[in-house]
Amino acid sequence: MTIKEIQDEIVDEFSLFDDWMERYEYIIELGKKLPLIKEEYKTENNIIKGCQSKVWLQGEQQKDTIVFTADSDAILTKGIIAILIRAFSNQKAADILSANTDFIDEIGLKEHLSPTRANGLVSMIKNIKMYALAFEAKN
Repeated sequence: MTIKEIQDEIVDEFSLFDDWMERYEYIIELGKKLPLIKEEYKTENNIIKGCQSKVWLQGEQQKDTIVFTADSDAILTKGIIAILIRAFSNQKAADILSANTDFIDEIGLKEHLSPTRANGLVSMIKNIKMYALAFEAKN
């Protein structure tokens, strides 16, 4: 699936919920299914700066795609990074770099987060794109 197709799927899933309490619960459920980062990667270098909670992100090149794993010490944040990993993991670096993140606005996520969590969301996206940039430059 392309990044856009995955993003559209996420938007469709969120449209099934009537209110934000249901959406928050769904985000928390997604966090429980997050591909967890190995303990050895839970280092200071892999912490996303700008997040209210601790969020670790690690990207690994597998053939021509990047596979992301992550973890967080907060259940809602874990769900947010799970959404991003679902959209961007197992994709080519160039596709990640050229992808937009409008789907975040379409599901209304940014406007329903506290300012510090919204900043964290932006930092998570930036880190994912930085991994893509690094792998793109390496190739």
